[in-house]
Amino acid sequence: MTSEITLFVNPTAGRGRGAHAAQPAASAFRAAGFSVRTVLGEDAADGLARARAAVADGTGALVAVGGDGMANLALQAVAGTDTPFGLVPVGTGNDFARALGLPLGDPAAAARLTADALNEDRLRAVDLGRVDGTWFGTVLASGFDSRVNDRGNRMRLPVGRFKYDLAMLAELAAFRPFAYRLTLDGGETREIEATLVAVGNGSSYGGGMRICPGADLGDGLFDITVVGNCGRATLLTVFPKVYRGTHVDHSVVTVHRAARVELVAAGVTGYADGEPLGALPLTAECIPGAVRVALP
Repeated sequence: MTSEITLFVNPTAGRGRGAHAAQPAASAFRAAGFSVRTVLGEDAADGLARARAAVADGTGALVAVGGDGMANLALQAVAGTDTPFGLVPVGTGNDFARALGLPLGDPAAAARLTADALNEDRLRAVDLGRVDGTWFGTVLASGFDSRVNDRGNRMRLPVGRFKYDLAMLAELAAFRPFAYRLTLDGGETREIEATLVAVGNGSSYGGGMRICPGADLGDGLFDITVVGNCGRATLLTVFPKVYRGTHVDHSVVTVHRAARVELVAAGVTGYADGEPLGALPLTAECIPGAVRVALP
C-alpha cells in the first residue's frame, strides 16, 4: 500500500468540529509514517468528484473525517474498489462509526487506531447496502421516522437535534400508519399496515437508536424491522425502547432477514445514513464485503 492517504474532510460536521478535527487527525497519520493529502470540496458533488479522483489515482486509503453524511459520501467513492476506507468520527450521529467499533469524541485517537490498522494491514471487508447504485452503511429508514426527517429538514429553526424533536411531536399529532408492500428476496409480496420499516445493514441510526439491534455488517443480510399498525400511545411506549434495542420484544414489532428488500408505499421518502434517497418504491440489496475498512 502506498504511504499516501487522503483525508476527506467535512469542515461543518458536528457544528464545525470537522474542521478542528482535521489537523490532529492529519498529525496522527503523519506521526505513523503516512503522507497526507486533504480533500475538502466546494460542495458535496465537488467533494465526491475529488474523492473519486484520489481513489482512481491510487491513494493508499480514503479516510472520512466527519459524521454519517460524510461517511456515506466517502462510501460512494470507495465502495467496490480495493482502496481501504477509514473513518474519524466527529459528527452528531456517528452510527457507522458505532457499527465499526470506532472511538467517538476523540479524533486523534480514532486516527491513530486507523493508522495502526493500515500499517498492520488489519482490514475487514464489510457489507454495504445499495439502492440504485447508491451505497449506505447503516440503515434505510422509511415511514414515521423518514417523515420526521422530511419535516425537520424543512424547518429553519431551531438548529441542532432539537429541531427533530419538534418535528417528531408534529408528526405524532398527524400520525397515521402507511400501507406498504414488502417483498423479501423476491418471494411473496406482503401487504401490511406499518408505522415504519427500517432496513438495517448496521444496527443504529439517529445517534445510537438501535432500530435493528441484531444487524451484522458481515453476514450478507439485512435485518428488517417492521413496526406494525399501532396508535400514538403504543408508539410512544415502543419508541423510547429503541435506544436499548428492546423494542423488538414488543408484539407490534417484527424482524425479518433478507439480502434483497423491495419497499412500496405512497407518500414515503427513503433515507439511508440520514441522507434522502428519494420516494418509495425502492429496492435495497445487501452487497457482501463491499468495502475494506481499517478497524481498531
